[in-house]
Amino acid sequence: MSMIVARSLSDLRDVVNLWRSEGLGTAVVPTMGALHEGHLTLVAAAKAKADRVMATIFVNPKQFAAHEDLSRYPRDEEGDLAKLEQAGCDLAYLPNADEIYPEGFVTTVSVAGPAKAGLEDKFRPHFFDGVATVVAKLFIHTAADYAFFGEKDYQQLLVVTRMARDLDLGIEVIGIPTIREEDGLAKSSRNRYLSKHERHQATAIIRTLEQAAEKIRIGGDPQVATKAAARSLMTLGFEVDYVTARNAETLAVPVSSDEPLRLLAAARLGKTRLIDNIAV
Repeated sequence: MSMIVARSLSDLRDVVNLWRSEGLGTAVVPTMGALHEGHLTLVAAAKAKADRVMATIFVNPKQFAAHEDLSRYPRDEEGDLAKLEQAGCDLAYLPNADEIYPEGFVTTVSVAGPAKAGLEDKFRPHFFDGVATVVAKLFIHTAADYAFFGEKDYQQLLVVTRMARDLDLGIEVIGIPTIREEDGLAKSSRNRYLSKHERHQATAIIRTLEQAAEKIRIGGDPQVATKAAARSLMTLGFEVDYVTARNAETLAVPVSSDEPLRLLAAARLGKTRLIDNIAV
């Protein structure tokens, strides 16, 4: 059976209501397109969990600040649809902006907790409200039982998980480990903007995080280890936004040695901003 492509909420719900009438469990993989192996891994995980899998492709204008170029975001609808069909996705939902934000739309989901951790939110203050708003709408539109997100955007994963729980949206958010290139670089649609030399340099992020994590595991102070990692990246030519150790469940600054930790980093290399994280 070929993959269904729905571009309107009414078309989507016709299919979803049919699946529900047949007692089928559903999962959704929200994306902004420009799909790579990481996205397709989420589709595979969703297929293992649910009877039917949907992927959404929507470049969300509400998570772009005024100085960020929405038009520059990579788009490849034809290629994305081909990849999803080959991955065995059952339905692709491609709403336009008017379908998500119709004329007169004024309601926004406002998030705190992990969304106010002083990480990505420090550099993009309105980002997570935009993410939470569109994801809430996509959860409601698809009425899925499960939603799959990658751990690469770790703060986003925690924000979406908390939002779905707080608003009783009836969907289980499941995080999937980051998919990496052979040399360790986290797969990302942004990697295409790296020059050949920058692409080689970029692997330093995961290497420094792994070194910091190892220092912490053998008893080192997390603050000392992450500051050393930041200095190492700056020496290699990165413009570092942050390298930090946080509580893996809340993203709060840890206050005791027995808390579960996550190391998170964001840094610019040339014109490209890269993020990554690992568990300790």
